[in-house]
Amino acid sequence: MSAPEDAADWTELLPATRRALLHRVAVAQNEGRTPSLVGAVMREGRMVWSAARSGVEGLAPDADTQYRIGSLTKVFVAVLVMRLRDEGLLDLADPLAKHLEVPEAEGATVAQLLAHTSGLAAETRGPWWERTPGTLRPGTADLFGDRPLVHPAGRRHHYSNPGFALLGALVERLRGAPWGEVLRNEVLEPLGMARTSLEPRSPYAGGWAVHPWADVLLPEPAEDTGLMAPAGQLWSTAADLARFAAFLLDGDDRVLAAATLAEMRTPAVAPDGQDWDGGYGLGVQLVRRDGRFLYGHGGSMPGFLATLWVSAEDRLAGIALANVTAGPAVGAVAADLVRITAEHEPRIPAPWRPLTEADPALLALTGPWYWGAAPYQLRLCADRALELSPAGGQGRGSRFRAEADGSWTGLDGYHAGETLRVVAGEDGGPAHLDLGTFVFTREPYPADGSVPGGVDPGGWRTP
Repeated sequence: MSAPEDAADWTELLPATRRALLHRVAVAQNEGRTPSLVGAVMREGRMVWSAARSGVEGLAPDADTQYRIGSLTKVFVAVLVMRLRDEGLLDLADPLAKHLEVPEAEGATVAQLLAHTSGLAAETRGPWWERTPGTLRPGTADLFGDRPLVHPAGRRHHYSNPGFALLGALVERLRGAPWGEVLRNEVLEPLGMARTSLEPRSPYAGGWAVHPWADVLLPEPAEDTGLMAPAGQLWSTAADLARFAAFLLDGDDRVLAAATLAEMRTPAVAPDGQDWDGGYGLGVQLVRRDGRFLYGHGGSMPGFLATLWVSAEDRLAGIALANVTAGPAVGAVAADLVRITAEHEPRIPAPWRPLTEADPALLALTGPWYWGAAPYQLRLCADRALELSPAGGQGRGSRFRAEADGSWTGLDGYHAGETLRVVAGEDGGPAHLDLGTFVFTREPYPADGSVPGGVDPGGWRTP
């Protein structure tokens, strides 16, 4: 009998899946009245499907055809900023003024710029920056009108394109080189994204506007936006964005660690309204759709629409690119490509495997523990990690990463970032667990003096 197949081996899609995906792309191109539309799916780290539909004679795009990706550029810029943070060249809490002299935004922090909570205006002062040359805005002061701040910094999410222009300038200041050059050297080349660039490279799609009441086209300009380029300048392909999606899923130590990417996709501010279905992390958009948590970004520029969504749970990504100013809802298309693939071919989990080694002292920690009278269970995982979870399903569970000093750090949930320590008893063995001053004992409320505040000397009793 052959060995079981790992999930990573399932890279080819079934014919029924491929047809359903093609149908979704075809419907979007037709009903959205777009000159062309390219869709792609990344699964388990590689592109497993792509297709294109075109209604313009002589235009036959594929996964290697460049489209302008608009605000998807912001994710790339955010990656550069997080690299600077991880190298210790800045702190996310730094005010921009520590690194860059921009009086209009001097009170905003790096994190606030990444999360669009700086309070800066959404757009530059006129004329419309997406359709005009960057030479009209030669300096950062030229980005702002009479009201550069429209909200107090840090109070609410307010999308700001000039904010990302400032982040691009920040990268240039700290690296001493143009941000596009830094991007190529530090991100695009390591990830093999040779078809992603600041300017279009053949083959590329031309940008069009479609008349709202007639099936006729108007060509759109494709300007070099200068200082505003970090907000939406890049051109890319479905194949390159599939590579980028694989990176956003698992990280790449040559670029950013997986832990940093997980930080980026954590909501940075509370969303507006109670029934929210979208949010924002650090340079990354977040959405809930079809019961899934998706992260990535959408983008638009004159003549182009683009979206990339990643589902970490399904290990899938959907990509949709169109060369039209207003047309199909490419964000919905990209999400549907994830949904269709997941529904037709649910992810096959990797085989369970036992640990390759297990420290007897750690094994002795596993099993039931009690926070007061609430039962918990502690499991030993790979790499000396621990998982603490409520035994009855009610309570605060977390996963913990082992540290060199013998403690553990919480990775998620209520205890994220908190320290878990084993407190030894008089015999040298583990007496109780200390988790951010919460005490977990082997028995509910033992009378051994370990419970803060003490335990009634009468012990447990009947009513």
